[in-house]
Parts: sequence; structure tokens; C-alpha cells
Amino acid sequence: MSVYQTIVKMQQQVKKYLSTELKDTLSQAKVSVQLCLLALLFALFASGVILLFRLLLVWFDTYTQTQALNFTDIIDDWRVLLPLFGSFLIWGVAKMGSKRYKRMGIAYVIHRVKLHYGKIPLQSAPGQFFQALFALATNFSVGREGPAIHLGAVSASVLAEKFKLPDNSVRIMCASGIAAGIAAIFNAPLAAVIFVFEVVLREYKIHYFFPVMISAICGALSSQIVFGNVHEFEQIGAAVIPLSQYPLLALFGIVLGCIAAFFNRSLLSITAMGQKWPLMQRLLLAGAITTLVGLVLPQAIGSGELAIAETISEHPSILFLSAILIGKMVATIAAIGLGIPGGLIGPLYGIGALLGTILGLICAMWFPSIAPYIGLYTIIGMTGMMGVCLSAPLAALVALIELTDNASIILPSMFVVIPAFLISHQGFKTKSIFFKQLEIMGLGYKVAPVNLGLQKVGVRHLMDKRFVIVRDDDELLLEVLKRAEGRSVLARNTNNEVEMIQLELQASDTATTLTRHPIQGIADTATLNEVYLCLSKERRGEVYIYQDNADNIVGVINWATLQKEIRLGQV
Repeated sequence: MSVYQTIVKMQQQVKKYLSTELKDTLSQAKVSVQLCLLALLFALFASGVILLFRLLLVWFDTYTQTQALNFTDIIDDWRVLLPLFGSFLIWGVAKMGSKRYKRMGIAYVIHRVKLHYGKIPLQSAPGQFFQALFALATNFSVGREGPAIHLGAVSASVLAEKFKLPDNSVRIMCASGIAAGIAAIFNAPLAAVIFVFEVVLREYKIHYFFPVMISAICGALSSQIVFGNVHEFEQIGAAVIPLSQYPLLALFGIVLGCIAAFFNRSLLSITAMGQKWPLMQRLLLAGAITTLVGLVLPQAIGSGELAIAETISEHPSILFLSAILIGKMVATIAAIGLGIPGGLIGPLYGIGALLGTILGLICAMWFPSIAPYIGLYTIIGMTGMMGVCLSAPLAALVALIELTDNASIILPSMFVVIPAFLISHQGFKTKSIFFKQLEIMGLGYKVAPVNLGLQKVGVRHLMDKRFVIVRDDDELLLEVLKRAEGRSVLARNTNNEVEMIQLELQASDTATTLTRHPIQGIADTATLNEVYLCLSKERRGEVYIYQDNADNIVGVINWATLQKEIRLGQV
């Protein structure tokens, strides 16, 4: 055999593996080496996109220096006008893009994951990339995790579709891309994994866990290679607090829950109001409000780093921190509520740090023994605001552990988050900001349990490959049916429709007649949920499964087999 023939044979074997064996493996709701390797491959690409985003942010900051401390010393510094300029840039990018792909952000990603297997249009990525880049570079009060999640999800899901992976594995790749994006932006791999399960997927499945974890590791290592192993908030000192101080922590949790509920309600009210206004008006208003806040309190604008820097200064003033807190909340509500693209976690960290420090300083005035633990109050405030507002207490706790590189915050943070969460969600009927945003935008996210279970298994896992396709000739069909031995018999009619051919025994005697009925086709990348939606109306029948085009039939699934799969709890 020549070298050329060997290469051709290898190509054929690879093509056969990718088109059949790999798809068959990925269609199952099980952990596999192939799934993990694909997650790693896609995570590398997603991490590269996020690192490019971060590097461009650093490049912008070399010119604007908005993170420099001396920026906050000059009230009339030209940089406070950046948000107004940024609103025009964001509007320009939005006008260049298609209206069909204008939706972006974490809430939109959750919608696509829940209802569309995480398939996010590639056309939405440039708008998210540049609009979020301009929003962050021009000092709007938004976070970096919003674009990281959207871009990570797009990168992985688009690659998964290019590889023609089954839809159930596309969702896993999308979740993995999100984890890679969060880990690459924050260097917090475990928090990225928890965030994906607690906020995006809202369920835990073992075959999701390993691909998501591998992707988070990839994102964190990529971040460390380029930016170093940096823990963003490790400069905040947090001493171990004695048990005698825990009653005050409980009171702190109640206050924090009330303020978080007020913030959520205010933000969602502005979001609902802003949906009725033209884009240009919303962006200009957000830019004007942020600029006005920056003219008076430049520490209140930006993602949250400047506000946090004030909380850990040597002698922070309660009144000054309170003013920054109000300014930060106003700037964040204006930016996020009026549609500036970006995340919410960064601003929540700033608000939580200010709130925790203020309450800690107030308590220290009455109880001087609290003074050494002000830094812990700062961190707990950050944990509480993120946990309550996003309905993600565990993700918030793990994120702060990684960002501070300090495990001593675990017990006091849990002690504060519990009353804060209960007060906010039960007392004030607060819900996750992301899901309320979806309701305001009219986007769905709820899936019935049976459909959710069926979405996790691809059709190739259940399809029956024992079938024959014969010419549409009654005598030939009758002869084939007698010899079928349990195999399905299909034929194409004059309208090129695929029909299921069956023998039906007459009640009067032992004679048989030929019956036929048309059946629908479903792509081999679909899940059992599509089969269920197709057959559930009549609760009987069959569908045929095709690969690449409707002429290439690869299997058949009937209603009885699907029902058996559901009853056995295999989905």
C-alpha cells in the first residue's frame, strides 16, 4: 500500500470516527474522555478571546489611567468626562450591528442556555466585545464578568456547532466556555465552576462537572501565564474574628439584606422603564449621570476598584464612604439599568466593600474591640451583596475566598449571608436580578422537568439502526416486510416523503394488509426532546434520524422506545 493510499485510508477512518463514533459517545449523558478533550480545546480558544479583551483594557488604561489613585484627587480631571464620550462609542457600535443580534449579557446567555442549548449567534460577539470594552475603558460602573461570560459562551458554542456536535453536548461546551471566561477574567477557577452550576445551569450533573472544571482550570492557567498568579483583593486584611462578635455579624446581615433588596428593586425598576426609551436616549442619560457622579465623586465610577481602594485607606471617613456608596449605587443603577453592556459583579464588590466598611466603622465607634476586624467586614460586605443580588451565595463565598486568598472569611461570611439572603428574598420578595431581567425583556428561561431531562440525551443514543429503505413498490415492500425480522421498513413516496411501512393483521382472518404513514425527520444532532415534541401530540408514531441531509437516514426512533427511556429514568 502506497503512502498516499495510507493517508487516504486514515482520513476516511478519522472522518468516520468524527461522524459516527464520536457523535454516538457525545449523545449519551455520561462523562467521557472525548467530552473532556473537546471542552479543553474550546476552553483554550475562549480563554484566548478573554485574554485579548483584558490586554486591550490594559492598553486603554495606559492612556486614560482611570485606575490611578491621583485621578481621584482632581475633581475637574478630563477623565470624568469619559462616560459621556463612551456612550457615543457604544451607540456607534450598536448602530453598525444588526438589530437581530443586539441582545447580550449574562441574562441573555442564561436564556440561550435554557431554551436553545447554549447556541449563541456569532454575530452578537463583536457588539459585546467592543461595546463592553468601551464601557469599561470609559469608566462606566459595570463589571468585566458580563463580556467574559458572553464571549466565552459564544466562542465555545460556535466551535461546537462547527464540529456538528450533538445539541446536548453543545450546551456542555457553552457552560465550559463560560467557566473558562470567568476563570480567565478573575483567576478564580473554583468560583467559575460554582457560578456556572448555581447561576447559569441551576442544576448539577456529573457529566457536566468535569468538562466545566477542566475549562475553568484552563482559563485560570491562561490568566496566570499572561498576568501572573494575582489575587485581586489579597491586600484587604481579614483577621480571624472571635465568636463574641458574631451577634453583631447577624445584625450586619439583616442590614445588608435590606440594602441589597433596595438595590435590586431600584435597578429592576430603571431597567423596566428604560426598555420603553430609544437606545440613544438611554445611553446618553447613563453617560450623563455617570459623568455627574464622577465630577463630584470620581471614586464612585468605574468597575469598583477605586471604591474598594478607599475602603482600605489608612483613615477612611464614614461620611465620605457613605457619599461614595450612594454615588456608586446611582452610577451602577444608571449604567446597568439603562443598558450599558457589562457585568454586575464588579460594582457589587464596590458597593459591598463600602457598605461593610461603613457598618464596621460605625460598630467600632460603639465597640472599639471591632476595630482590628474592619477588613473582614469589608470582605463580608462584598460576599453578601453578590450572593443576595445574584441569588448565588455559594459562588460569592468561593469567589471571595479565591480573590482574597484567605480561608478565614468562610464562617463569618456564611453567618452574614444567611440572614441577608432570607431577609431579602422572603421579607422583600427579591429574586435573582438575571431572571427578573429576562422577565422584563420577555425572554423565557423555564423548562418543564421532562423536557429538561430529554434535552440531556442525543437522538443517536436511542435511535434504532436496524432499518431498511426500499423502493416504493407494494409487492417488493410486502416481501421485505415478511423478511424484516424486527427491522423498520421505510420507503419514499412520489412526494419524496419518508413513510413507515407496516403489516397489519385483519380481524376477520389471518390475512395481512400493507399500511403506511409519513414520518418526520430529525437531524442526528438533535436531542430526545425534539423527538418528544414531535410525537407527544398523538402519543404514537416514529421519526427518522438523518445525518447532514434528509437523504442520509441513519436511524429510527418510535414513541414506545422513547416512553420506555423516560420510565426507566435514563434521561
